[in-house]
Amino acid sequence: MITYVLRRILIMIPTLLVISILSFAIIQLPPGDFLTTYVANLADSGEEADEALVASLRAQYGLDQPFHVQYWKWISGIVRGDFGMSFSTNTPVNELIWERLGLTVAVSVLSLILTWIIAIPIGIYSATRQYTVFDYVFTFLGFIGMSTPGFLLALILMTLAFEWFGTTGGLFSEVYIDAPWSIAKAADLLKHIWVPVAILSVQGTAGLIRQVRANLLDQLEMPYVVTARAKGLGEIRLLLKYPVRVAINPIVSTLGWMLPMLVSGSVIVAQVLNLPTTGPLLLRGLMDQDMYLAGSFVMMLSTLTVIGTLISDVLLAWVDPRIRFERQQS
Repeated sequence: MITYVLRRILIMIPTLLVISILSFAIIQLPPGDFLTTYVANLADSGEEADEALVASLRAQYGLDQPFHVQYWKWISGIVRGDFGMSFSTNTPVNELIWERLGLTVAVSVLSLILTWIIAIPIGIYSATRQYTVFDYVFTFLGFIGMSTPGFLLALILMTLAFEWFGTTGGLFSEVYIDAPWSIAKAADLLKHIWVPVAILSVQGTAGLIRQVRANLLDQLEMPYVVTARAKGLGEIRLLLKYPVRVAINPIVSTLGWMLPMLVSGSVIVAQVLNLPTTGPLLLRGLMDQDMYLAGSFVMMLSTLTVIGTLISDVLLAWVDPRIRFERQQS
């Protein structure tokens, strides 16, 4: 196992290098650059940009340099822990990311935990009570949850939250947005955070229930389950020791995708609810062609995806003994 992990870590280095080059190139792929967008916005507002100022900013940001020079300046800064300056806000990218990262992770982690707490038991019960009223009800609700757009659910819950509790969009009331952290601000956060958590949980729960149910139904028909039941093994012990462990393998294998989602969050839901999370910031960076801001986000998400995939593989080998055996054989 240790040799496998070390080998994967060594493979991660060239993988991230290739990802960084592709990410930086794709961000610069659309015609123009940040200053082109800046000049176009000024023209739309009826103002005229000073050509000398634009030329000065182009030199200041390094936009007049070849691609490889710009890339080296960016990637060498990231290696040192410096993500550069955001063009649109003239603020260090580090500050922009870290000030929103904590709230993004809080919303995403709570949503993920709530999704697992609700979906896994329901999926197990629905599979073991196939074609009962309970199974049909949650199958119907699951289809509704999967087909309901997140932004529509966000609008509905935001309206209900305002009608019932007087809370508006965002994660804080207006008086606490720029206030230092205190017990009152934390309590205000709890009053608002349940809306995005509920929305993200509904979308995740609906799909996960179907996945757990389908995987467990396949396992319940396997010969080893019939044999264990015939030998008198208790139903609950049988379920938890064998079929459930195998049925959750696909869930464990997708943890690698969930890790970057904890940072990126749901962009559309965040836009509708006006959440101060990283999703809208990434969207703004891409729309403004702010290559340092957008590139840093893409690089961070790619790194988390690679690390998450490694974690998923290790956890999968721990959960499923068959995978450990196959690796020992290879």
